[in-house]
Amino acid sequence: MYNLLPNLSVIEASSFVASPTAGLYLAQMGAEVIRVDQIGGGPDFRRWPVTENNDSLYWENLNRAKKSVALDLGRPEGRELLQALVRATGQFVTNFPVGGFLSHELLAEGRPDLVTVRVMGWADGSPALDYTVNNSVGYPMLTGNGPEPVNHVLPAWDLLTGAYAAFALMAAIQRRAATGEGGEVRLPLSDIAIGTVANLGGIAEVMYGGANRPRLGNAVYGLFGRDFVTRDGERTMIVVVTPRQWANLIAALDLGDAVAAIETARGVSFAKDDGLRFDHRDALYPLFEAAIAARDHVDLAAAFDAGGIVHSPYRTMLDAANDPALVADNPIFGAAANPSGFAYPAAGAFATIPQAERVPPAAAPRNGQHSEEILAERLSLPSGEIARLIDAGIVGVI
Repeated sequence: MYNLLPNLSVIEASSFVASPTAGLYLAQMGAEVIRVDQIGGGPDFRRWPVTENNDSLYWENLNRAKKSVALDLGRPEGRELLQALVRATGQFVTNFPVGGFLSHELLAEGRPDLVTVRVMGWADGSPALDYTVNNSVGYPMLTGNGPEPVNHVLPAWDLLTGAYAAFALMAAIQRRAATGEGGEVRLPLSDIAIGTVANLGGIAEVMYGGANRPRLGNAVYGLFGRDFVTRDGERTMIVVVTPRQWANLIAALDLGDAVAAIETARGVSFAKDDGLRFDHRDALYPLFEAAIAARDHVDLAAAFDAGGIVHSPYRTMLDAANDPALVADNPIFGAAANPSGFAYPAAGAFATIPQAERVPPAAAPRNGQHSEEILAERLSLPSGEIARLIDAGIVGVI
């Protein structure tokens, strides 16, 4: 964590991945992020993976460094308290529906310079999840060897939307500082997904060619890149992106004469052209398969590292968690007093700022842990009124 946003406070009313990710990234840069949930936790409070005590490790990590207010949002007084907190704070991140008690228009009646960032499914307000949006933009029909679609397990559009939401909030705050104007930014997962497809050239590609890209399995489109298996059974991914890497790969595998023979036979030169290496993969892949299959991984890895060749063996997530370079010796990780009681490396800000002090990762809050503090500070409620709300079951505390 870094203390780059010490004067920024944000109310977050959200669940699942995209919207909580926006709050998490803001909190990791020093903002005060106040997450407001239903008493007892929202719909994602017990989402898997969970411990034996049913504490969600997912929730615990998406909500680090935040404060928690618990309200009974099923009752008018609880909803009014959330509205008051949003107006008093002036910055709001949510994935609640466009209409209803958290509509921007309603909230802005009491705070015209309010900035709202709203994560949505589809632009028309209909619901969607990462896994259904991904199907809609075509990636499962490109993944794997086919013909069946292959879903990946990373919620990429949720994560991109969360990061974009944090960026959009800061952009809207910058505009407000210059003009005094608030406003709402709406971020449908579907638009993030299809916009990203377009930014990567995907829309132009299929419209230009009038056809979908062929299924490539583990091969990288437009480059020399694929998985290969070494003599000792290690499956490793190798990707070449520069002429120097190509030359060094050929040298490391002693394939200079064999590759030159293919170039002569086909009247091409692979030295500087990524596309040609990809187009002629039918001839190149067998050469590299045989050469790599004749060497042990540790030997190849040393040669590839010396030549600046990009490669990595396939590993499990448990392998990655036990890799000192990725986790134990990585400064983005640290220890935190987790609500679950389970001790493990916790991630802080992904960025490294050499000129700033990195603060260790903070724990996630317990549901309602900061209810009294926030209601007193933000709404100036006296202790007697807060006690009444707690006794009435409108405010939750621990």
